[in-house]
Amino acid sequence: MATFAEAFGVDCQYASVEALLEDGNVDALIIGTPNYLHASQAITALNAGVHVMVEKPMAMNAQEAEQMCAAAQKSGATLMVAHCWRFDPEVLWLKERSKELGKIIRTKGIGVHARWGPAGWFTQKQLAGGGALADMGIHALDTARFLLSDPQPVSVFAKIDTHYGDYDVDDTGVIIVTWENGATSYIESGWWQPHADGPEAATQLYGRDGFGSLFPTQIKVVDRDTQNMNSIESGFAFPREQHCPQGLYDAQMKYFIECIEKKEAPSPGGMDGLVNMKVVDAAYESARTGEVVRIA
Repeated sequence: MATFAEAFGVDCQYASVEALLEDGNVDALIIGTPNYLHASQAITALNAGVHVMVEKPMAMNAQEAEQMCAAAQKSGATLMVAHCWRFDPEVLWLKERSKELGKIIRTKGIGVHARWGPAGWFTQKQLAGGGALADMGIHALDTARFLLSDPQPVSVFAKIDTHYGDYDVDDTGVIIVTWENGATSYIESGWWQPHADGPEAATQLYGRDGFGSLFPTQIKVVDRDTQNMNSIESGFAFPREQHCPQGLYDAQMKYFIECIEKKEAPSPGGMDGLVNMKVVDAAYESARTGEVVRIA
């Protein structure tokens, strides 16, 4: 910690959230620690009336996520989950234009690292809770849900396994989510895959009247009748220089601060993170049993 603080000019260092809060003058806390610490650190801060933005996945499981939401509701402090793709200009553009596609029947999303994978605590179930699904698949899951206007999930079927590394978490997965609005989302997750159909959060929308696609090289909206592709006027019909640019995180942070100042509930808030955790939990249960898991 001292090395990190010196490298980035951090004057104050604390061994725990409790020590930080005891020092006083804390308005908000950004939690980017390993997953197993998310719930305890967030609840401690929220109970003290401190606003929290927590990195995804929100928690180790839905039970912890529910406890975090309860703490936020009780204290009145803001709880936001850092599902960053909701702040990407291209994602926002497709969400706005998605009405042109008619009723969305299904989506396909990618949360895959090709020829690469993390190490350390990411690959330890006790510290991470899950593997590639919790780490990467959740990006595709939340992006699909956002583009569908945040419906509630009804059921999940999943095939999740480990094939590329010596660890006790998953590195390969396919999940199918059925939503209350009738849409179905197919989501791939993985580390060390030999190929990925698109980069992180790449998403396709299949509507009754057209097709929309995010990444890898451009946004497309294809009209069902004419087959005309509309991408030029979007302003994004070119490869991205960086897939995860700093501006994405700057916009997310700006929004978090604005929600605090305006006393507005954020989106994605704690309940959005909780929905995602319910889907992740159901996916792991489905993979374990081989059965479709319904979400209450």
